Amino acid sequence: MPLDQPPPDAMLGYLASMAPGTPLREGFERILRGRTGALVVLGNTRDVIQLCTGGFVLDVPFTATALRELAKMDGAIVLDVGRFRIVRAGVQLMPDPALETIETGTRHRTADRVAQQTGVPVVTVSASMSTISLYAGGKRRVVEHSEQILARANQALQTLERYRNRLSELTNRLSALEVHDQVIVRDVALVAQQIEMVRRLQHELEEYVLELGTDGRLLSLQLIELSAGVEELRELLERDYRPDGESDFGLTLLAGLSTTELLDAPTVGRMIGLGPHSDGRIVTRGYRQVGQLSRIPPALGVRLLEHFGGLQGLFAASAADLQEVDGVGESRARIIRDGLVRLADAAYSEQLD
Repeated sequence: MPLDQPPPDAMLGYLASMAPGTPLREGFERILRGRTGALVVLGNTRDVIQLCTGGFVLDVPFTATALRELAKMDGAIVLDVGRFRIVRAGVQLMPDPALETIETGTRHRTADRVAQQTGVPVVTVSASMSTISLYAGGKRRVVEHSEQILARANQALQTLERYRNRLSELTNRLSALEVHDQVIVRDVALVAQQIEMVRRLQHELEEYVLELGTDGRLLSLQLIELSAGVEELRELLERDYRPDGESDFGLTLLAGLSTTELLDAPTVGRMIGLGPHSDGRIVTRGYRQVGQLSRIPPALGVRLLEHFGGLQGLFAASAADLQEVDGVGESRARIIRDGLVRLADAAYSEQLD
């Protein structure tokens, strides 16, 4: 019975298991260089075994060299579910011929049907086309060379860098508006919009890293650098602007929007739960701003905001007022006041720009 398409994370898992630097990929590359071709089933489930006729039962450790040598024989090779052992070789696979497939070559048609019927991924190595193809759930995915993936990844990385710069600009602008108590729904929606755009690009690049295996180490480091602080910003923005008693609020809800919908700020504002009017005024609780104060423990920041009733009350507090809060002495009060002055100065500079 044909199975549905595997979830995206399953397909990525299959690709990661045969990424550059893995024994499986090395075996496929050896077969390509030898120009013999192969059909390899990545699992020996009961459904797979029922489709096997003839060949040899081996049950030997998997090595790239062994895979290459066994591929010289006619027939398919079957690995165990963990891809650690070669359990059969030279077998003929007999899937249900009624299963639909658009493939034309005998090897590819068999691979597609076996994958559909058993739910087990199947790989073909084509000597004539010099390609490695993965079949899973009625879908075919060509395993690309690292150079092709890196070309797309570098374009995505450049776009991510531009998005991060834009996110910084919008966040600084929001900070200035918070200090002056002039925030409207649209201002928060624009930051939320940019965070979601960054998140989508991060997800795309994470997929490239998985597909690249050892060839993606530099890309992985660049992605980590450009991703730093985005998740923390999302969490703080939710804490600052979640309406009282509102459970249907959160930036993660934007994942369900199309690209066109995401580019519309009013739609973003409604989706995350800030209401239908993009020009409606809202007030921050101040967690993100207080978090920027150096040498102030998070718990103390919360107490400060609760004591003074929010960010505006905290800005208006004198050093003596600050010392009324538990955990704030003369020295710490001075540090807090200096930090608040710096935030105000930064907000003034942003407003001038």
